[in-house]
Amino acid sequence: MIHIKEVAKQTKITVRTLRYYDQIGLLASSSKTEGGHRLYSEEDLKKLQQIQFLKGMGYRLQDIKEMLSDAKWNWSDSLKSQLVYIMEEQERLKSMELSLRELINGIAFEGGNDRLAIQKLIQLSNQNKKRLQRFTESGFTAKDRELWAKLPKLGGEDPSSLEWIALLGQIKRLMTEDPASPKVQNIIRRMMEKLTEQFEGEDEFLDKLWDARKSSAQSEELGLYPIEKEVLDYMERGYEIYNSSVQGASAAQGGES
Repeated sequence: MIHIKEVAKQTKITVRTLRYYDQIGLLASSSKTEGGHRLYSEEDLKKLQQIQFLKGMGYRLQDIKEMLSDAKWNWSDSLKSQLVYIMEEQERLKSMELSLRELINGIAFEGGNDRLAIQKLIQLSNQNKKRLQRFTESGFTAKDRELWAKLPKLGGEDPSSLEWIALLGQIKRLMTEDPASPKVQNIIRRMMEKLTEQFEGEDEFLDKLWDARKSSAQSEELGLYPIEKEVLDYMERGYEIYNSSVQGASAAQGGES
């Protein structure tokens, strides 16, 4: 017979937990010392291993109690049901993970303004799911839908999405500066590089996307993260300055040649 404290030491299960298992009839000790301390046999320890094994698969203690006490328990059906439950739980946790990533990235984009980020995400979550119909009504084609999938995602953990979020966040923080300033133009330049990397030759799609982005109503309908009009106007001015400088540099090179 093994003393309860020794069982706790060997199994890393607290004495309090072992006492609770005894109280609910899940694992009763085979004997007790004269002082009332619980003593466990080798069979008790084997049952304890079974309990911990099933608990690790997500079973509730009441379910485990029934499983181990019923000699006719249908293990196959029970395990299949548990597998379905675990898969559904994984989907739920994945959804929670996505929401957390969206909120973390949204707060970063809003410069630490957590209330604004939460408000915007709630606004998005309240939209109905008729995205496809609205997508078509907004003038986007089937090919555009494929390109849409390449857009950065607020809850994404891929390097491209994270970089876009960082670039947009930097733009918001620099809005007090002249959009022609080197800092802002460096950010715009990187944005243009990324657009070329991901959407080279898809100018028509990018034009439609930008028009949709500038319309708060259309952006909301399409499920785009809300960006204030003043931010978009500032970015557009930065793009215009960047494009003018690029065209000017090209013209100068042409004249020299």
